[in-house]
Amino acid sequence: MQETSPILLWFRRDLRLSDHPALSAAAASGRPVIAVFLLDEVVERLGAAPKWRLGLGVEAFAARLAAMGTRLILRRGTALDCLQALIRETGAGAVWWTRQYDPDQRDRDTHVKASLKAMGIDARSFRGHLLFEPMDVATGQGKFYQVYTPFWRAVQGREVPARLPAPKGLRAPENWPASDRLESWQMGHAMRQGAEVVRPYLHIGEQAAAARLETFMDSKIAAYARDRDRLDLDAGSGLSENLTYGEISPLALWEAGQRGLEMGAAGAETFLKELVWREFAYHLVYHTPHITQHSWRAGWEDFPWQGESASAIRWKQGRTGLDVIDAAMREMYVTGRMHNRARMLVGSYLTKHMLTDWRVGLKWVAECLIDWDPAANAMGWQWVAGSGPDAAPYFRIFNPETQAQKFDPLRAYRKAWVAELSSAPPETAVQFFSACPKSWQLSPDMGYPAPEMELAEGRNRALAAYQTYKTQADTAKTGTACQ
Repeated sequence: MQETSPILLWFRRDLRLSDHPALSAAAASGRPVIAVFLLDEVVERLGAAPKWRLGLGVEAFAARLAAMGTRLILRRGTALDCLQALIRETGAGAVWWTRQYDPDQRDRDTHVKASLKAMGIDARSFRGHLLFEPMDVATGQGKFYQVYTPFWRAVQGREVPARLPAPKGLRAPENWPASDRLESWQMGHAMRQGAEVVRPYLHIGEQAAAARLETFMDSKIAAYARDRDRLDLDAGSGLSENLTYGEISPLALWEAGQRGLEMGAAGAETFLKELVWREFAYHLVYHTPHITQHSWRAGWEDFPWQGESASAIRWKQGRTGLDVIDAAMREMYVTGRMHNRARMLVGSYLTKHMLTDWRVGLKWVAECLIDWDPAANAMGWQWVAGSGPDAAPYFRIFNPETQAQKFDPLRAYRKAWVAELSSAPPETAVQFFSACPKSWQLSPDMGYPAPEMELAEGRNRALAAYQTYKTQADTAKTGTACQ
């Protein structure tokens, strides 16, 4: 019966038709295929911006399937309950999906797979979220990599599978199961007035992602290595938004980067290294899942971080008095994204100058970034805080002023996002006051605040805290050894 019964194809962060191994295998089977998206226990926990953006991606993907003559079935509830209900309703003998690697999704998928197999259902996962499966990359000693550079060297010359074309069609079932209406889910409810501001900055769906990649390859990749850190230039690919929802495959980016190398594009290798940085993040999340919630380096759980505070609120509000920090935070509220260099600056300032727990920042941007990624977010915050793998040493503290002078020499980035810096601010800067939470009661006529501290003072305080912590930790180890 399973050889002719429908396949439930469970879509998650893989909202595309091309280069989709599970979809290609389902289409090739000749069996009826029922595409499914679930607002399940993992999706329900997403922050405001990523949940809203995911909903827009689902809407666009449903339209792509409809153009093929098929449907996307929507259900809300725990994943196992929804899938079991669909199996009863359709007689499906298989549930297939693309593998995910962060702990929340792995826990869900492990439970679902075991339960479905116990029912006699063909529960199967496929590659597609990464270039290199975390379980397939190991050191000469058979261990996982803990440093990026050796990881890059290990994978840069590896063969990757050929990209798969989009199927021309899918066999429909005799009877379609009922589907929820996407608008009834209200996935953008928590965005409130911010949705209207952010919406024009989005590039939603597989076709938009492909166009973005083409633009990058045509006009940006040559200067990518030189210009990608410039805050005042649009030098990046912007593809993190599409990659996080699987609207484009990492293989498509890898092949584009390789073509760039063959053409002699100066920025091609840097682009490939950035893509592999994402791979490394998932490699670590898979092998050390505690990285998403706890300090990766042993002992850092005891570092005297501050929790939520009035200072952290000013940081969230983009009102620290440091224009480059505030510009970065405001860019995030208006566009849903933040320049990569700016992410390092705001992270360093929060965790080092302000001595605030990296988890305060991690949780906040998980509410606000439309390109939020569980692995990249966790590793990025711990990298900049000093508690993570491949971390910037704690004594390496970014100076926001010198960074701004170097990467925004004409102050264009800061003026674009901080209205109080101009007598006639641009629309981008004014939009912040419409996008930020109303409860903050912010307006452009409030005046710009003075910095809470001198940068040198903050740096010295951070170094003193680290030295005290290190001394106490060393003393505790010595005392234990002598007992």
